[in-house]
Amino acid sequence: MSRQRSAADSGNAADADDAPADVVEAVLLASRVLVAVAAQSLAEVAETVTLPQYRTLVILFGHGPMSPGALAEQLAIHPSTVTRQCDRLVAAGLIQRGEAGPDRRSLSLRLTPLGQQVVEQVTDRRRTAIAGIVAKMPSEQRDGLVTALRTFSAAAGEIPPEQAWSLGWDTP
Repeated sequence: MSRQRSAADSGNAADADDAPADVVEAVLLASRVLVAVAAQSLAEVAETVTLPQYRTLVILFGHGPMSPGALAEQLAIHPSTVTRQCDRLVAAGLIQRGEAGPDRRSLSLRLTPLGQQVVEQVTDRRRTAIAGIVAKMPSEQRDGLVTALRTFSAAAGEIPPEQAWSLGWDTP
């Protein structure tokens, strides 16, 4: 069975062919663990916030107030989808809309204190779960893990932790 690649995948095809299979499999396994941790950390707010809505909260948490257009760009979704999603988050009291400066036609979206609290609580649950997993690792392998994960994140285009705006995976 051949694997179809999207336009975004095809630019990385040569790089993917150079990746050692055992490394790829190890990262896939670790990603399953991290996805499970992420899902569990969202469980308490799942009735209020969907995963895409949480992603919106995290972006606003990290970047601060922004226009709906800028948010749509960050989320890589259509502006009309952002509008509908933000309508639900406003109704839930997690974000608020306001004027963006003197031009009253421009809108700014920002977290409410409740929205900020949701992001912080989910991040704390995620941090606690990850700390529990890391504590089970042999201490002599932890330093290597830090280096490997920072290198992996940099290769993926993530900004360094000291500049992290937080995807909910890591907060300063």
